[in-house]
Order: sequence, then C-alpha cells, then structure tokens
Amino acid sequence: MQLALLAGVVVGASAPLIGVFLVQRRMSLLGDGIGHLGFAGVGAGLLLGVWPVWAALVVAVAGAVGIDRLRARGQVPGDLALALFFYSGIAAGVVLIGLSHSLNGSVLTYLFGEILTVAPSDVWVIAGLGAVIVAMVAVCNRALFALVVDEESARVAGLPVDALNTLLVVAAAVTVVAAMRVVGILLVAALMVLPVATAQLLARSFRATLWLSGAIGVGAVVAGLVATRAWSLAPGGAIVLTAALVFAVASVVPGRRPAPRPVPADAVWVDREGPGR
Repeated sequence: MQLALLAGVVVGASAPLIGVFLVQRRMSLLGDGIGHLGFAGVGAGLLLGVWPVWAALVVAVAGAVGIDRLRARGQVPGDLALALFFYSGIAAGVVLIGLSHSLNGSVLTYLFGEILTVAPSDVWVIAGLGAVIVAMVAVCNRALFALVVDEESARVAGLPVDALNTLLVVAAAVTVVAAMRVVGILLVAALMVLPVATAQLLARSFRATLWLSGAIGVGAVVAGLVATRAWSLAPGGAIVLTAALVFAVASVVPGRRPAPRPVPADAVWVDREGPGR
C-alpha cells in the first residue's frame, strides 16, 4: 500500500496537468489513442524479451509524434489520425502478444492496472516520469496555454508552435506510460480528463484549473486506494470512479463558479459607450 500510494500520488498529480491542455484543445481522447499504442509497445516488449514499460514508452512517443505530424500537415483530420493509430495500436498489441505466447495475467495488469503490485523499481520509474511532466508544465505552461488557445496567434507571436505541439504530445505519451500500472491503458485517459472537467467547474482561471485538477487527481487516487483497501475493489476502477463521483458532485453543487472561456483571436470588442472610449 505504501508503494501504491507513492506511485498513485505521482500519477494523480501529473496526469491532469497534461490533461488540462488536451481538454482545452479538444483532444481529450488523445490519451486513449496513445494508450492503445502503448499496448502495442507492451506486446513488442514481451515478444523481444525487454521490459514492457520501456517498449511501451518508445512506441507511445513515436506514435504520438506521428499523430501530430499527420494532423499538422493536414493530410487527415485530427480525429481520423487518432482513430488510425487507435485501432492499429490495439491490433498490433493483440498480434504481438499472440506471437509471444504471453497472454496471461501480466497483460491484464497493463490493460486495467494493478497498482498494488508495483515494485520499488516501478515507483522510481513512475516518479521520474512524473517529475519530467511537472517540470515541463512549470517551465512551459505559458507557451502551451498560448498554443492551445489559438495556434495561429501563437505562431504570429513568434512561439515555436511545431516544437510545442511535439512537446505536448510527447508529454501525453509519457503520462500514459507512467499511468499504465496505476489505472491501466483502458482507463488512463479518464484520469487525465475527469479531474480537469471537475476543476473547470470550480476554478475561475486557467492557472487555478491547472493546479486544482492536479489536487483533485491526487485526492481521487488516495480515496480510490482507501476504498480498495476497505472493500477489496479493483484499484484502477475505484480510482476512476472516485474521480467521476467528484465530477458528478461538483456539477450539481449550487453556487459553483465555471471557469471563463478564453476569448477567440477573431473576437471583436463592441464599445457600447461610443467611439474613442
């Protein structure tokens, strides 16, 4: 439980930090697509005899960059690019795992998560990946905010838009791999999105949404682990259901303050008091 708590707190804090930018850009399902690519990496690791987490990280990062390149070049729409990698990843994972003859309980660990079985080496890897995510958000949050609000305005302002896009999708891939052992590939996107959705209902600024979503993610992990210990529940599902319950409660609480929507770049200010004011 101590190791599970350490790993869960790291993932609960870091996953929503990336999810904030994905939700703002209406790419909430990117985590799902990268997760399925990670499953292909798990299959490749089992087939090649290497640690599946490292193989999943390589495949997830490469796939995330591929999705971003297809979207940026306009060859296919963003949702179609995501679908192509989504289904190809899960199919490749099934084929590779079949070839490795490793279709056993260890595969289910990556699909649904099994935080109670993490080893000290797993915690170190998760902590390292989480630290990278937090440091990246702390350094680049202003530039990423400008990117997700309006990409063209960010380009005109001189920001390295292509590099920032790559950084965002790579960070999402790292987050997915870090969360695999906690909530599993099939549920990782929920931990990236649900705390953000709750924070948007309660916070009044983007910065507040950013940090509140991380706090909600940590709280969901801790409460989910408590429920797991008390009632012998599946830990990954308990964590995600806790995050969903918090969102449901926040959505019906009276007097909540929804976060303001960012002003579009082409918005026109109308002066009701006459010209020159």
